[in-house]
Amino acid sequence: MAGRNLLNLESVSKAFDIRALLENVSLGVNEAERIGVVGRNGGGKSTLLKVMAGIEPPDAGRISKAGSVNIGILSQTDGVDEDSLVRDVVLGDLKSHEWAGDAKVREVLTGLFGGFTEELLDRKISYLSGGERRRVNLAKLLIADFDLVLLDEPTNHLDVEGVAWLANYIKRNTKLAVVVITHDRWFLDEVSEQIWEVVDGKVLAYEGGYSAYVLSKAERARQVTVEDGKRNMLIRKELAWLRRGAPARTAKPKFRIEAANTLIANEPPPRNETELLNFAANRLGNTVFEIHQATIKAGDKLILDDLYWNVGPGDRIGIVGVNGAGKTTLIRALLNQIAPTAGKITTGVTVKPAFLSQHLEELDPTWRVLEAVEKVANQVQLGNGKELSASQLCERLGFNTDSQWTPVGDLSGGERRRLQLTRLLMDSPNVLLLDEPTNDFDVETLTALEDLLDSFGGTLLVISHDRYFLERVCDRFVGLLGDNKLRDLPGGIEEYLKLRAQSQISNGTPAAKSKSSNIVEIREVKKEIAKHERAISKLDLEITELESAQEDLAFDHEKLAKNMEELAQRATLKSEAEELWLQAISKLEELEN
Repeated sequence: MAGRNLLNLESVSKAFDIRALLENVSLGVNEAERIGVVGRNGGGKSTLLKVMAGIEPPDAGRISKAGSVNIGILSQTDGVDEDSLVRDVVLGDLKSHEWAGDAKVREVLTGLFGGFTEELLDRKISYLSGGERRRVNLAKLLIADFDLVLLDEPTNHLDVEGVAWLANYIKRNTKLAVVVITHDRWFLDEVSEQIWEVVDGKVLAYEGGYSAYVLSKAERARQVTVEDGKRNMLIRKELAWLRRGAPARTAKPKFRIEAANTLIANEPPPRNETELLNFAANRLGNTVFEIHQATIKAGDKLILDDLYWNVGPGDRIGIVGVNGAGKTTLIRALLNQIAPTAGKITTGVTVKPAFLSQHLEELDPTWRVLEAVEKVANQVQLGNGKELSASQLCERLGFNTDSQWTPVGDLSGGERRRLQLTRLLMDSPNVLLLDEPTNDFDVETLTALEDLLDSFGGTLLVISHDRYFLERVCDRFVGLLGDNKLRDLPGGIEEYLKLRAQSQISNGTPAAKSKSSNIVEIREVKKEIAKHERAISKLDLEITELESAQEDLAFDHEKLAKNMEELAQRATLKSEAEELWLQAISKLEELEN
């Protein structure tokens, strides 16, 4: 039985310029409902949440809510005062003794930050990274007492463990209603009981989580004339993978197994393993990466010790691990960007790697999208006799014919990342190393990327917090648990989460000790960052005072000269402090990744 009604939209329309994002939309949210929102980037998902929250007024229609209902929203832009402290944003007017003894506060801060310290709470918002700001705003929302929370991409900047914690937290708060936009399909399946798809100004409702949504779309597509055959094929292909996947997926109450079996009876597996392996062997030979007795460090920090590991042709490996364990460092070591301090790493002579890092490549902003891709190559061989032109590959990754002529400087962050990946693939690599490739991608683009990777016959190594994507494109998994070891995970990500839980319970284990040591190191670096931030703020104030005094000294050349000398000194000191601050920030990012 549905709970009390919290919010209703009646015949709501909303447009920006001449583009209608919502047209005559009617929907409602009841107590304790869990609704996932999907759709293309720019299709109106965030606008829908803002209209529901009252941030954006509708152009037409009516929004009504129960008088006592409290609604909170996590949006893509936080709008927080830059000079505020973390404690002001998260805890508000709560006194220390009030929040310190509150189990809910402790659980949220521990789940999102791995614990809380005075150093964290006393940091200024303006000095936080994008990921830290995101977690601060999410913590504020979860600690507060809301009846309905609207979450726009809450899993961004959370690792696999953090996403699992958030899903579990939402599921345990049985009275809380949640409407969530996310590209994390595992998270959608875990928390959603209904899916809203925002498409062409409409909001289409599907019962069940993401698995049920995929099935329902396939069923609908069978019953109508299909104009977009390629899109329908991707849906059927993903459905086939879902049905053949873990038993837990088919246990979803709305996932009708008989109908799924009928739809995929003649659907081939997503990848022809034999064909891919043959292709990889032809191009790569027998050796890709071989690591013997290697010790790998990031600066002075030990990452992996006495490592033996073999990555072979056609391997598709997902890499998971705690923040600061060294996932990215391991990839860089394989690419010879970091030399092992002991042992050796052998790379096959035919290996042609491509690395998609978390940092966007700088491109000429005046280039068109297609031009940027064609500067790498005009054609790409995917293997299995498949060939794509630059334009076709662009289209596969979400750049239609019109958007291929968009200047690079006008692209969003997600579009730039798609362009970076497209350029990498155009260079015909036989080894792909992807570090958080799914950031800023919508579900449709992720599905297209997965389909493209199905055709890739080389070796694939993936770091990602997107559990669904990892399980979809990888065949085996390895984990870094913070104990300077790399371990195989035959049970996949589920095994990783169990091992992490065990290491946290057993405080005497090497993993727990390493995590404790890492937390101490992170705490010290944050203290250093706070010290530099205070110095910069003080110098900013002194520089402002000296600049303000110059007008009064215009006719006193001696004092003006002294003023300008002091101003130059302060500017030099500020530049030095900023350089030290940047170094500390880089060190913190390495520890947290």
